[in-house]
Amino acid sequence: MIALVDGDSFYVSCERAFDPRLEGLPVGVLSNNDGCVVARSRELKALGVAMGAPLHQLPPAIRRQSVLLSSNYALYGDVSRRVNQVLAEFSPVVELYSIDESFVHFSGFEPGALEAHCQRLRETVQRWTGIPAGVGLAPTRVLAKLANRLTKRELGYEGVCLLEADSDVTCQVLEQLPVSDLWGVARRTAERLQLMGIETAWQLRQADPKWIRGSFSVVLERVVWELRGHSTIELEDLSMPRQRILVSRSFGKLSSELADLQAATRQHATRAAEKLRRQGSLARAVLVFVRTNPHRSRDAQYANSHVVALPEPCDDTPSILAAVHQALTAIFLEGHRYQKCGVMLLDLMDAERSQLSLLDDPTDEKRRDRSRRLMATLDHLNREMGRDTVRFGLPHKDNAWELRCQRRTQRYTTCWKELVTAKTQ
Repeated sequence: MIALVDGDSFYVSCERAFDPRLEGLPVGVLSNNDGCVVARSRELKALGVAMGAPLHQLPPAIRRQSVLLSSNYALYGDVSRRVNQVLAEFSPVVELYSIDESFVHFSGFEPGALEAHCQRLRETVQRWTGIPAGVGLAPTRVLAKLANRLTKRELGYEGVCLLEADSDVTCQVLEQLPVSDLWGVARRTAERLQLMGIETAWQLRQADPKWIRGSFSVVLERVVWELRGHSTIELEDLSMPRQRILVSRSFGKLSSELADLQAATRQHATRAAEKLRRQGSLARAVLVFVRTNPHRSRDAQYANSHVVALPEPCDDTPSILAAVHQALTAIFLEGHRYQKCGVMLLDLMDAERSQLSLLDDPTDEKRRDRSRRLMATLDHLNREMGRDTVRFGLPHKDNAWELRCQRRTQRYTTCWKELVTAKTQ
């Protein structure tokens, strides 16, 4: 059996865990730069606020009675880590699927006691972290995803739903579920299936797997087997190194200043280099891109990118910063109001498999060793003392590229200056 554990309105629940005054209020969390609603409490949903609704389009009456907060990803990420630590107390195999969802394996557990076990899991997660969660139990990931969905829509399950592959309840649910709502079925695939007369999840389950594979893909064939109770889908191994690393972000406000783009790309490159070292890789090239806001038709539009090959594969922040500066200089044009820029590290390789060049001399290896020790020290200080304790260059105040997060709450668990304080009278 596999369980999908999903935090209920996770971002909102994180905020409420540290500010109980938000309980019962319509609460929403906004996207980067406070643009759109990306998380909603049940009370906010009841007011008719749709997922992704732009903040500026919300009626004044709704804005007055709602609490709308900036995204606090440092808090959400740390709470997610704590939730998964609790899940590990109940099973030796926990697969992180997203910041608010994890698959928990229960192979070898007594089937008759699983629902009670998952109820204890759910209660412990809420007691230890403050996060309410739903648990969907099933023999496959696709059915577990569906079972978890039922915990949110059917109060009778009390947060835990078990779907057996061939039970009457499962058959009824699949007969009523549009194929477009299935996990693993893309929108265009669903449209093609509907044109072929397969409109429900039950009809997909009954389809010939070989025909599905030939007409669509092996992935959709696996979905058919999963609906029948055979576990065939494996999550990607999250510990596998990525083939490229991208760090980018929209600006808090448009800017035509080169200094703003230099500061932004410097910040992005620093973050990318940290991720590169964390996964034990080296980069062979750097790509930098810039763009204006395509939705502002009255502004002059411009978008461009440039790739710079590194002299040698490296994870050294100063070397990457030099390549980023060279790339930005090549594509920056005056007279444009830029809205976004980003840095991508390309052609990654395993650091342990790097080879020395025949043209190297002893001083090259000494230089590399000095760089490795410097980067290791820098990463250690920033881990122990807080991000950006040591950095390359100091940002100016009120940078245009910095995110708007005027409504962000405290980073209660990751920043010493923002810890929760308690007062007594």
